[in-house]
Amino acid sequence: MVKSPVVDIDGKHLSLSNLDKVLYPEVGFTKGQVIDYYARIAPVLLPHLKDRPLTMKRYPGGVEQEYFFEKNAPKHRPDWIKTVPVWSYGNNRNVNYILANNLPTLIWIANLASLELHPSLSLGKDVSTPTMMVFDLDPGPPANMVQCTQVAFWLREIFEHFGLESFPKTSGSKGLQIYVPLNTSTSYQQTKPFANALARLLEQQHPELVVSDMKKAIRVGKVLVDWSQNDEHKTTISIYSLRARPHPTISTPVTWEEVEHVLAKKNPELVVFEADDVLKRVDKLGDLFAPVLTLKQKLPDVHALAAAQGGEEEHLEIAAQAEERAQQMSKASARRVRLAPVTSPPSDRSPRPRTASAERRSSGRKAAALTEQKTDSRDNTGKSRAAKTTSSNRKPGVGKSSKPKGKSAGQSKPATKKRKV
Repeated sequence: MVKSPVVDIDGKHLSLSNLDKVLYPEVGFTKGQVIDYYARIAPVLLPHLKDRPLTMKRYPGGVEQEYFFEKNAPKHRPDWIKTVPVWSYGNNRNVNYILANNLPTLIWIANLASLELHPSLSLGKDVSTPTMMVFDLDPGPPANMVQCTQVAFWLREIFEHFGLESFPKTSGSKGLQIYVPLNTSTSYQQTKPFANALARLLEQQHPELVVSDMKKAIRVGKVLVDWSQNDEHKTTISIYSLRARPHPTISTPVTWEEVEHVLAKKNPELVVFEADDVLKRVDKLGDLFAPVLTLKQKLPDVHALAAAQGGEEEHLEIAAQAEERAQQMSKASARRVRLAPVTSPPSDRSPRPRTASAERRSSGRKAAALTEQKTDSRDNTGKSRAAKTTSSNRKPGVGKSSKPKGKSAGQSKPATKKRKV
């Protein structure tokens, strides 16, 4: 039996497994190469992950096999892996997300065959406050990256009207994503309705190319301006993350000049970058996405957005609906806080330290602990039948279908057994 090599990274000892295992069969890209890429890209990647709750998308059998999302940090993690508790109102308990704040943690994550990294738009210390707004431009075939670049310029024009800078990056798959850094006081009750209103305005102005609704039937040959990612409970693929495609493509920051070049040449391949390409780009260009972390910008009022687009009756109606949506989101948030049990985080949604003493405080702590265990047990047994039919019952990486949708490891009690990947 081949012994797993143990490496020392910044004073932390890591046992790396199955380095020769091929995770991208079409090109023979191995797990060792995945780890090497993340180690080399770390200087520019880590600042974008720092202090953000991270969801891992793991492919223990490679990109052609089944995968799963993992939100809750595995119990077998080293004690130096930092986590942040985020209260889940749906599961009525904390989910302990990993914080990929340093190189040892990043390599440990890569060794789990977590090819894709999906961080929150918020920092763990205040999950209700996004530091940025994002628009995911997703083409419906036969539309492709070329059509996405046209929509990107329409978005950029609107942002520039308000004096806002925006930054494009490829999704690493088929589309383009536009980020608007904020880094100022805001909330999802502001960013999500604003993003929705902007997507609907674009759809109204360019119905031949833009849709704001996710229904696949209406997306053929058009670009979905996905505004829904601006949500406390969603994540977006990280900058510099690998994607689970036939080739090891990367979600890559690009310049607006490169976006323009794609549109002019009508060639989507001009902004397809694989791991080696991105490492060379960073050596040459540095981190094109660095301003997203620090640039402070204020989100304009949604009525100002409507006025800027002409202020016609239908524009004003969209603005009014966005304002109503914001009020509904605020009421729903307040209601969740009001109905939350006393063990939930405080109403400002700041995460509460999850320590043994804090959890068992009060005279009835033994009963409370027992209740929590029963709740977790019910969560685990309430999973999908597909998960139950597997030979391992929630062992990481095992599911009924090759790509199970809509479930994540963070929604159930973490598996107690390790899977060799």
